[in-house]
Amino acid sequence: MTTRHMRIDGELTIYRADEIKSLLMAALAKPGDLELDLSGVSDIDTAGLQLLMLAKKTSLAGATALHLTRHSAAVAEVFELLDLTGYFGDPLVLPHPPQSATTGQPS
Repeated sequence: MTTRHMRIDGELTIYRADEIKSLLMAALAKPGDLELDLSGVSDIDTAGLQLLMLAKKTSLAGATALHLTRHSAAVAEVFELLDLTGYFGDPLVLPHPPQSATTGQPS
C-alpha cells in the first residue's frame, strides 16, 4: 500500500480549521496511508488540536492509517502539556534546527 504525504504550514488554529479540515478529510478519503508532516505548524490552538483528533478518529474508522511526523515545537508543546502523544500513537519527533553554514552549529 502506498504512503502519501501532506504537510501543514503556518497556523493550525480556528482561523484556518475549515480550510485545513477540507484538505485533510479529502486526503483521508483516499486509499493508502497518510503521513502528516507537522514541522511547518507555527501555532496550534484547541480547534487545531480537535482537527488532528478528528483526523485520527477518521483514520481509525476507515482504511487509512494516519501518521503524524516531524512535530513542530508548537505542536510538541501542546501534546506534552495535554499528554496526548499516546493518543496519536506516533513518536514525538522534532525536526532538526537549521545548521549554520560556517560553524555547523544550530542558528
